[in-house]
Amino acid sequence: MDLQTQTIIDDHPYTGADTVVASLLQQDVDIIFGMQGATIMPVYDSLYRMGAPRHIIVGHERGAVLMADGYARATGKHGVVMTTSGPGATNLVTGLANAMMDSIPLVAITGQVASNLLGHDAFQEADMMGITMPVTKHNYLVADTGDLAEVFAEAFCVAMSGRPGPVLIDLPRDVAQKECPSTHAPPRVPEGYWTPYQPNLERVGEAMELIRGAKKPVILAGGGVVQGDAAEELKRLAEQLKIPVTSTLMGLGNFPADHELSLGMPGMHGTGYANLALYHADVILVIGSRLDDRITGQADRFCPNAKLIHVDIDASEINKIVPCLVPVVGHAKPVLKAMLKVIEDWQPKPDYAAWHREIADWKREYAMVYPRREGIIAPQEVVETLGRILDSEATIVTGVGQHQMYTAQYYPFRRPRSLITSGGLGTMGFGLPAALGAKMGTPERDVVCIDGDGSFLMNIQELATAVRYKIGIVVVILNNSYLGMVRQWQDMFLDGRRSETLLSGVPYDQVAKAFGGMG
Repeated sequence: MDLQTQTIIDDHPYTGADTVVASLLQQDVDIIFGMQGATIMPVYDSLYRMGAPRHIIVGHERGAVLMADGYARATGKHGVVMTTSGPGATNLVTGLANAMMDSIPLVAITGQVASNLLGHDAFQEADMMGITMPVTKHNYLVADTGDLAEVFAEAFCVAMSGRPGPVLIDLPRDVAQKECPSTHAPPRVPEGYWTPYQPNLERVGEAMELIRGAKKPVILAGGGVVQGDAAEELKRLAEQLKIPVTSTLMGLGNFPADHELSLGMPGMHGTGYANLALYHADVILVIGSRLDDRITGQADRFCPNAKLIHVDIDASEINKIVPCLVPVVGHAKPVLKAMLKVIEDWQPKPDYAAWHREIADWKREYAMVYPRREGIIAPQEVVETLGRILDSEATIVTGVGQHQMYTAQYYPFRRPRSLITSGGLGTMGFGLPAALGAKMGTPERDVVCIDGDGSFLMNIQELATAVRYKIGIVVVILNNSYLGMVRQWQDMFLDGRRSETLLSGVPYDQVAKAFGGMG
């Protein structure tokens, strides 16, 4: 479509709303998730007249932003969500915080009351710049139609560049309705905005000398490897040096789970051998991980014998939780490529055979097992069975809770973006809408949502969205009639006092049928 010469049907004058839609097309947006409303109506009218991008109307705005999140995680592209002002806009906050914590590129467009009503507590007015400032990478309130093209070009660039994240554009109704010239802007970096894509090679050299002198090295790979499209480089580095790899929850899939060097997931819900390997390591190469509390536990006791090399695109994450000896600021892919270049001349390569024997003993002693009882299907068995049935191209989406950890522990993730889950914020209700977004972004893949009964119920209305648009996903609910993770902690830490975690049994198969699906 030639945006410069595109005509608007019915001789409608070209408006700010038309610039919004044209800007979305300019950014190759093919799908928007959202909900109509009074202040955003001009943009929806423009969508109707232009006939693109495709729009998915949802059951709840929270579902829309989580669908956009799932779409972005599955495709590596921007997710786009659009809602009206007031409650429509504020319903996005949880999803924006979720994307911010997990570094997911989203662009949210919210309608706003007319400019002359701002600050007057008008009907469905909310200060979205103030509300979302802590949970977005950047946000805009557009004051003039002449700024729209530049704002959208900049917003999409900011969302994707460097450490990705959500960006919000708040659009007053009068700005959307005003006539304006047909202008478009290419994606551009904001003035003063700089991202260190290429690493400092001196730092890379220091890091590799540490690894060369190590006896017990470990690679700790996080979501930055997935976001940086660096899984292949990670695998080559690990294989060439024979260094064991442990992957965080956000990094699962960036290293094949069935690889001999794989340690699985570390941390409070991780494998015993991953945690032992980290504890006894003398050098740890951290790539694209925030080293959050679920990995480190008590930060001052994390990896007491190890010298840390920390690679991250966001310099503020380095030394934030755990002190590191060698910081390397940069994207995972060029950093790993630089590391691979350094080891080309290593002769001989380091010998870590004794370290591998020690880890092999831990794998035998602390193997991942679970109790089996006759007549009862263990949730871990469900996950293992799915791992056998589905091929490596399938995408697994989870909600948040016990089922999420069972999935991380027992599903054999083998490719990047094969696990879509809420890591940092731990957003219950994430599973179903994120799975719908993932399927719409990658229709060629099987998409399975593994959810818990507590988590699934929180956005159950999106079953209507799935049926309306005939989105072919499978949802597997591990139904124990409890908030399972909280119950587990109550049993472990509160002497079994199960306060307010028992749920009534919902016949989810019948609910699915009532919405028009199968169950």
